[in-house]
Amino acid sequence: MSAEEAIDEVQLPARTAIGISFGNSYSSIAHTSDGKAEVIANEEGDRQIPSILSYVAGEEFQGTQAKEQIVRNPRNTIAYFRDLLGKSFKEVDPTPLHASAHPVEHDGGKTTAFVVQEKAAEEGSEQEPEKSTLSVSEVTTRHIRRLKESASDFIGKDVSAAVVTIPSDYSEAHKNALTEAASKAGIEILQFISEPISALLAYDAKQHLAETTSGTTKDKIVLVADLGGTRSDVAVVASRGGIYTTLATAHDYNLGGSSLDKVLIEYGAKEFIKKNKNSSDPRENERSLAKLTLEAEAVKKALSLGATASFSIESLADGLDFTLTVNRTRFELLANKVLMSFTRLIESAVKKADLDVLDIDEILLSGGTSHMPKIATNFQNHFPESTVVIAPATSPTAINPSELTVRGAAIQASLIAGFEVPEIKSSTEAVVTVTPHLHHAIGLVTGEKGDHFAVLIDAETPVPVRRTAQISIVNGGDVLLRLAEGVRDIKTSQPTKAATNGAGGKDPEDEDEDEDDEPEETREKMWKAGKVLAEAGVRDVKKGGKVEIQVSVAADLGVTVVCREVGGKGGVRGTLEAVVGEGKVNGTA
Repeated sequence: MSAEEAIDEVQLPARTAIGISFGNSYSSIAHTSDGKAEVIANEEGDRQIPSILSYVAGEEFQGTQAKEQIVRNPRNTIAYFRDLLGKSFKEVDPTPLHASAHPVEHDGGKTTAFVVQEKAAEEGSEQEPEKSTLSVSEVTTRHIRRLKESASDFIGKDVSAAVVTIPSDYSEAHKNALTEAASKAGIEILQFISEPISALLAYDAKQHLAETTSGTTKDKIVLVADLGGTRSDVAVVASRGGIYTTLATAHDYNLGGSSLDKVLIEYGAKEFIKKNKNSSDPRENERSLAKLTLEAEAVKKALSLGATASFSIESLADGLDFTLTVNRTRFELLANKVLMSFTRLIESAVKKADLDVLDIDEILLSGGTSHMPKIATNFQNHFPESTVVIAPATSPTAINPSELTVRGAAIQASLIAGFEVPEIKSSTEAVVTVTPHLHHAIGLVTGEKGDHFAVLIDAETPVPVRRTAQISIVNGGDVLLRLAEGVRDIKTSQPTKAATNGAGGKDPEDEDEDEDDEPEETREKMWKAGKVLAEAGVRDVKKGGKVEIQVSVAADLGVTVVCREVGGKGGVRGTLEAVVGEGKVNGTA
């Protein structure tokens, strides 16, 4: 390298990268400072920025100010546009857009646009200015540009790149459209990261210090439930040694915070009509419905924090004001069907992954709707006690669910900001990130009768992998070790009435009261030994000594086993050629 080239390289500005969570309802931005992810507030102090744009008298408003215009200026206010990006007009579901600007065909139906009064009327002119047709791509560009400006002002440097979170079912068309829109806004997208993985990355980053200190990294199955404003996405993820593998995903495009808002809207409207019998139905007037919708969302958020909250709407319908106090218990009863829909959605994801609820180690709740305590407690009641539910209602140390995905994106941005985009792309291609996984667990057959199984390497672990275990030998002598595949089984047992009555039996007078009650069955995850892979013998082990077994699985699923006495001489070594399970290939991130 010449001296001039070296000077030029030094003078090149460092790339400033942030994390962006671009949601259909809310967006957020974050960056890392001193190794810690920090969510950035915009000029209005909002960390959760409504993904809404509004045009009033030639001026563009975004965020909270734009959201307020849904009541006053709905046809010039654009909302819920994220999920329209990269779709043809025929693919668009206009249902969430009824209260704001309506979508129209654009570019021969290939894309969608909004017609809004963007320009102000000329002074002294009675003629209305011509309306503007803004494509979804242009709206996205304007929104991302504002996020970029807010981040740049906060950091004090020009932000030029970002890691952006996306739903796990985003297609290449979606990604290409978002990349193009961001580029026009002056943002280079370094990488897309799926929202569940981003949320899990942020959570695990907090746990990393403790795990590093203890020297262990826990293998686990995590269910990430991303519950947003208009949709919900669930992913079942196997975390093995810091590598994430998505086992299954489930989506509901009509289930989210807005579903809970509708419950409060219906309740509020009926109470208003009950109090004002001669008034009109506020649900039948666009302006009244918009007021009720905004207030319902505020009441829902308040009920996530406190036991009661109040509707307070000035001139809801026919010039009549409306006030109503709602308690959390009442709301939860009214919303029971919606709340159970969230539970059914995570059930479907577990079933799709061919797992049982007993296999799930942790449930991580992400997204704004996750703040509602009843959702977390429903999950807690549905899963066994061994499953840890991570949410504000169940864990005092839980990270704000609304900030999880953007924090993960910011962490990822800090890790890859120094690399060139071609390098990032080459390291995230399927040939690199999609690795073979074990289909079955591998472990040792134990017990005097060989009726127990101890897991060494869990199922869904990416290879190559190595695990070591030590076994204490009480009596010494020759030791035979049997390595086998493990089969997970669910044992169901139902206690008899005699057992539930206790050792002393039950008072005959009380028998009639509970004779219809059936004892609750118990379910337990058990491991059974499947196909035996190898047997190895270690001779003359000292009394009270230990035998060490090391199992290594190569990328081609071949297995190498080494057995030896700890502190002794010699040992046994054997190799098996790709006979471990069926060798399943999954995507990792």
